[in-house]
Amino acid sequence: MSDMQLIAGLDTSGSAKLFEAACKLIPGGINSTARATWSGWNPYPLFVDKGEGSRLTDVDGNVYIDYLLGLGPMIFGHRPPRVTQAVVDFIQQRGTVFALPTADEARLAQKIIDAVPSVEQVRLCNTGTEAVLYATRLARAFTKRNKIIRFEGMYHGFSDGVYWSKHPNIAKAGPDNRPIPVAQGPGMPKGVEENLIILPWNDAQALADTIAREGDSIAAVLTEPVMCNTGCILPQPGYLEAMRELTLKHGIVLIFDEVITGFRLGLAGAQGRLGIKPDLSVFAKGVGGGFPVAAMGGRADIMALVANGTVSMAGTYSANGIAIAAANAALDELNTPGLYQKLDAVSDDLRFGLEKVLKDAGLPAYVVGVGPLMQVWFAKDEIHSYRDAERHADQKIFDVWWKGMLARGVLFHPGAYENLFVSTAHSHADVAATLDAAKQVAATLARTI
Repeated sequence: MSDMQLIAGLDTSGSAKLFEAACKLIPGGINSTARATWSGWNPYPLFVDKGEGSRLTDVDGNVYIDYLLGLGPMIFGHRPPRVTQAVVDFIQQRGTVFALPTADEARLAQKIIDAVPSVEQVRLCNTGTEAVLYATRLARAFTKRNKIIRFEGMYHGFSDGVYWSKHPNIAKAGPDNRPIPVAQGPGMPKGVEENLIILPWNDAQALADTIAREGDSIAAVLTEPVMCNTGCILPQPGYLEAMRELTLKHGIVLIFDEVITGFRLGLAGAQGRLGIKPDLSVFAKGVGGGFPVAAMGGRADIMALVANGTVSMAGTYSANGIAIAAANAALDELNTPGLYQKLDAVSDDLRFGLEKVLKDAGLPAYVVGVGPLMQVWFAKDEIHSYRDAERHADQKIFDVWWKGMLARGVLFHPGAYENLFVSTAHSHADVAATLDAAKQVAATLARTI
């Protein structure tokens, strides 16, 4: 069997054949960059047969404990019965797309508003990219200013206005405390970057200096409350509080991108867990329980510009029946008493267990995370920003780690800048099996590093 039919020693010949065929029809053989060979799925991504609960099965019959979880949306694991049945019932009994409202939409809006204290009104969208686009547009309209602050190493969707400085070459991205905008790739309209200010994450002084210098032209600060697109990087103590204070003082709209953290770190997301109240928030992934749905909401005085039509939020598929049914069922499930406590308990077992395994093996590694969101850093130094990660994280060791875990039936993304996710379907037994695999891989790494 050729190397092209093996990943980490597994027989993945079916995936190899399907990928070869797909490349003739689909650019790159896949429909999202996160699944591409250049994102770590080398020499090809695994092709999936099915998922159930905490397990995923590929087309070659390999079964994995799944911590990829669709890059986060599968908060209940695969094929959660309550959400799945709600969608089936809606389709069979009512339909899919009407281009007219249903009573279900207001019920869902009420559930989101009840869950997230900062959200007074909410509009539904299809994707996180859409929701961020609308949030930044709304902030500009409300403040009558043009510039948006965003942070190096974060990802807020692929719209032209924010698809900058996600993972730039730091040799070409300006000084540490005053980065310059770097387009994610060619094709960006010239001049967009003039309305962007790129800053390092976790540097309160850089933020304060920028707002002191350009505050009158800044419409919004757009940030993840926990940095999830360069691995997992937590905010330094006092950082988000300083951000909130500075934006309030200067009339700048604070936008939290909770596409990943929303409804995953608790009903009120990261903002509830960390005790920070933004002006606008963006949600996706967790809110739909595995179905494509997003939401953008916040202060009623800002959302009033949508209510009166000043700022248009449109979309044929926005609030379609499938998405609404899924999200209503998902939020009902998430409101189950004790659900997050149980999810955190399993997640803590995994995070602290991995930390112990790596420490016992004497590896230069540690685990960063909160609740059911985490990543392993192979680094000797602490990582608090994108440039820290670029300078200190060992991507090559992570690749060996990923392949070793995959060979032992544990799946997560091959990129060190992604995350491990835990679902309510994961059990303490899943964690125990994962830690057994981790001990074997860590021992191998300790002998070879």
